[in-house]
Amino acid sequence: MTMSQLEIQNIDQTVLLWLDDLQKDTISAMRHHLQVGTKHDERDLVTNVDKANEQKINALIRSFHVNAQIVSEEGFGDKPTAMNGHVWFVDPIDGTMNFVKEHTDFAIMIALYVDNQPVLGWILDVVDNVVYHGGPKIGVFANQLRIQQPGDDSLAEGVVLLSGARLLYGMFGYDQIAKAALGYRVIGAAGPSFIRVITGQAVGYSSKMMPWDFAAGQVLAKTLGLIVSDIDGQALDMLSSNIVLVATKRAHRDIVELHKS
Repeated sequence: MTMSQLEIQNIDQTVLLWLDDLQKDTISAMRHHLQVGTKHDERDLVTNVDKANEQKINALIRSFHVNAQIVSEEGFGDKPTAMNGHVWFVDPIDGTMNFVKEHTDFAIMIALYVDNQPVLGWILDVVDNVVYHGGPKIGVFANQLRIQQPGDDSLAEGVVLLSGARLLYGMFGYDQIAKAALGYRVIGAAGPSFIRVITGQAVGYSSKMMPWDFAAGQVLAKTLGLIVSDIDGQALDMLSSNIVLVATKRAHRDIVELHKS
């Protein structure tokens, strides 16, 4: 199912309008009392805003693409078993802990894949009101400013972003990866971490992620010539959790080698 550049641009502009409204609603809700609950454990937070945003986004997608499948975090989507046709990914608040406790470094993320091919991704930095968006047919933008491909720095030449819990316990070679990098950081959210990699602030990012955590970032990163894979260097499964790695070509090679050593 091939889409023209004009069709893709129209979808991009439509979703940008959705995100403009969602940004305002999310900032307003953040300034009021949040209803905070937990899911799998006491650190896995969910708020009334996560749920409300997901319901809004999913309803907008269904009105736009009647037959689309939706993979979303809070349970209001579908459970597709294949990537045929239009499949949308929705993370209504990425980095809920940051949203609740820090009021920064969280995002809203949406992605569209058609027949398992990345078409468009959107990562909204809610606080700064910047949407990182685009895809292979139109390029990548920060709002209206085109983003250029970041430099191909090695791991030793840049900052790497890692999952804090897995770094703490030395899982997947994260401790060795952190030691080999010029510096390392823990952001605590996928969207803001992907933003740092696609804009050249970091040479790589790795964490365990669900599909809604990496779908949008993968579209943007691959469009910009970055490598996105699992920690072993293999293609990601779009319908299950993965240990995801996004990095420059040189840093990707360095990180995979350290993981395997």
